[in-house]
Amino acid sequence: MKNNAQRRRIAATSGHRDKKRLRFFLGFTALIVLLIVGKLVYLMILTPSGGDPDSIILPVVERGPILDRNGRILAISSRLESVSAWIPDLKDPEAVAGVLAPILDLDAEEDILSRLERHSGFVYIKRKITPTQAEKVRALMSAGRLPGISLTPEFGRNYPEQTLACHVLGYVGTDNIGLEGVEYTFNNELSPPAVGQDLKEVFGKQLFLTLDVNIQYMVEEIAKESYEANQADSVTILVMDAQSGEILGYAGIPGFDPNEYNRYENRFLQNLPLTHAYEPGSVFKIVSLSSILELGGISEEDEFYCGGVFERTLADGQSIRITDLRAHGRVTPSLIIKYSCNVGAAQASEQVDRDSFYQMLQRFGFGKPTGLPLPGESAGILAAPKRWSARSKATIAFGQEISVSALQMITAATAIANNGLLLKPLIVRKIVSPQGEVVSEFRRAPVREVLNPDTARAMLLMMESAVQAEGTARRGAVEGVRVSAKTGTAQVADPNTGAYSEEDFIASYLAIFPTNDPRLIVYVVIDRPKGPQFYGSQIAAPVFKQLAERLIDYLGIPREGDTVLRQSGEVRLILPAPVVIGERMPDLTGTPKRLLLPLFAQENLVLKISGEGYVSRQSPPPGTPISEGMVITLELE
Repeated sequence: MKNNAQRRRIAATSGHRDKKRLRFFLGFTALIVLLIVGKLVYLMILTPSGGDPDSIILPVVERGPILDRNGRILAISSRLESVSAWIPDLKDPEAVAGVLAPILDLDAEEDILSRLERHSGFVYIKRKITPTQAEKVRALMSAGRLPGISLTPEFGRNYPEQTLACHVLGYVGTDNIGLEGVEYTFNNELSPPAVGQDLKEVFGKQLFLTLDVNIQYMVEEIAKESYEANQADSVTILVMDAQSGEILGYAGIPGFDPNEYNRYENRFLQNLPLTHAYEPGSVFKIVSLSSILELGGISEEDEFYCGGVFERTLADGQSIRITDLRAHGRVTPSLIIKYSCNVGAAQASEQVDRDSFYQMLQRFGFGKPTGLPLPGESAGILAAPKRWSARSKATIAFGQEISVSALQMITAATAIANNGLLLKPLIVRKIVSPQGEVVSEFRRAPVREVLNPDTARAMLLMMESAVQAEGTARRGAVEGVRVSAKTGTAQVADPNTGAYSEEDFIASYLAIFPTNDPRLIVYVVIDRPKGPQFYGSQIAAPVFKQLAERLIDYLGIPREGDTVLRQSGEVRLILPAPVVIGERMPDLTGTPKRLLLPLFAQENLVLKISGEGYVSRQSPPPGTPISEGMVITLELE
């Protein structure tokens, strides 16, 4: 009985599975049929040849503009025309090619005839020609010399500010499809799919960035000056709103002109702030020391001795040796930051276990992309603790054996500027429909609490000490504004030897200001300077100072000692009294008509007014004695 029951259950299960397979097969078959029918209908509607893929006609799509935070245009579509051919109407392809070639700067046989011979329906001969070329082609078409040739309207992309914000904007290809930058990431919003829309034209949405064009100009101008002065491989400068995470300025020099992106070598097109991973050097101490303080490994009062060298002998006989530029003597965490003491940072790292230290660095966002909506973002390199050597924890503490992007570094600084709260970086502010409605808005986005507020505040004050006398960041001090900053000078690893180069360095400077109420975070990175100086304190600090002075004035950040004028916001208007004529005729020149109307109520006068506006001429003249029944004539303009 038991076996029979089992067989019945198996048979029922098998039958159920067969029914499911049959339903799946029928459903899948129906879907295939629908797709085939839909494709046929699509081709019949959209292709005048009844199904020739060469002849598909789609609505014209006007790509939406890209603007800065204040509405300044950074990318806009311009209407152009393309030369196209309908092969069935083309009677003499050789003659047509001969006529068009000199106008379009093409070879008649290789560029035009070969293209015409490969197609049977609709085909483009040249996309997006100049207005002058279009006029010449149109004149020949009107004269009947180009049967089968048409001018097809299309939209080209124009970047009126040329190289400005090029790596954020990216560029589009011939088919108006975004290939890099926000043009790529937000391609479907800027240029919505046109298939299936019964429209002649389709309009894309508007993209408002967080960038401020004026700040972007400052950032790029100063970055270019530093790039040339230091003969560097590249210069990166980022400016971020400390309270919102919005990026106000974003420069990676060298750059390119998106209008002519295909003329540039690949190194100009690289989005360095986002994609270039490098060892940050001592600027990383603000992260490592904050992490060790947060873990309770050290306190603000703890002291370490720096004799210029950190040495440890391991159980297997191997030794660890880390050197400093000089002996700093007894140092607290604040002095480690102020003097950029490698030995002190290494000793501090010994007070925490490597797993906890690793987890703190992860909480700051290292080892993974920030999520900024631009293609190709680097995650940097943060190896798992099991892959660390005996010296890894110590060297990571002062910014070696870890790779970061500039974007990761400035994002990590948001935790220090916001009482321990890490913010997501923002590059797009909002997306607006063609009708002006806000479709999406991107606001301040906290990621997680990384530090206790007391720890974050303590690090801000330690960084401020580095800007004061004898501090490594003192060349970035700004008069009247409290600045918290940290310098960095990292040796670059030689890929051939695996050892650190004695010639290649990365100089950097990260600043948060004003210290008492953080509004901006600025990060300057100078990659492989070739000039006589290469320390962050020597070449990156002055770059920050120059930029900070301009930002403070532009944004109206108050300086200590500035006179601040305040007013209640009330505006009092004193309205002029209506005109009254007494014993003598007043001077009414410039008086508006509305103030003259009460004169009609004076029964002892006869008032004649002509024109509109203000009194330009009057009779009698000013000072004339007034008599009963006198006629007053006023002409207005």
